[in-house]
Amino acid sequence: MRQHVNPLSKNFDEIEKVPSLIEMFADPKLPLHLDIGCAAGEFLFELALENCSWNYIGIEIRERLIKTAKIKALEREMRNLYFLFGNFNNIAKNYHCKFLLEKANSMSFNFPDPWFKKRHYKRRVIQPEFIDLLSHSMQKESLIFIKTDVKDLFDYMDFIISSNLTFHRLGKNDINFSKAYNPNKIKTNREKNVISDNLEIFERIYIKK
Repeated sequence: MRQHVNPLSKNFDEIEKVPSLIEMFADPKLPLHLDIGCAAGEFLFELALENCSWNYIGIEIRERLIKTAKIKALEREMRNLYFLFGNFNNIAKNYHCKFLLEKANSMSFNFPDPWFKKRHYKRRVIQPEFIDLLSHSMQKESLIFIKTDVKDLFDYMDFIISSNLTFHRLGKNDINFSKAYNPNKIKTNREKNVISDNLEIFERIYIKK
């Protein structure tokens, strides 16, 4: 069951102080991946444990989940994984957080809230202004991964990202997954559930040129 939180609430206007990469990670020079809407972070915990050659940041709008994930990461002494609370659209616009976009080698949006009603489309995480910001801030050759089980949402995200001429679609054969953020193709909990229900998953990869 999806637990919707209104990302446009003024509760998310105030941005959590974001530490430097040196403060977050044991080796800040490793490639960096941002997972937007990471929920409780189970996917990232598995990724970070299996792939120590990348740093991972999970960003989630539900504060309770992030507090639990942060405690778990500290208890496990994981130095290539960090969690941030907040609306990523607001975080990305903040001048002091600009380095997150500039340093990110890739970014994923796995099964984001679909917000089915048309009047709520403005609450969807991927918006034209947001993609425009990414086009100006992310480094060349950086990647964006989207994945959902909602066809309407997939078409919406694909249209918005593809409408920005900076980003180009990639085929699965165009990327070397062994060098990407998820070399073992670990699945999120949502993805596992969708597969077990024999439902279709829609996904696409984009590269910044």
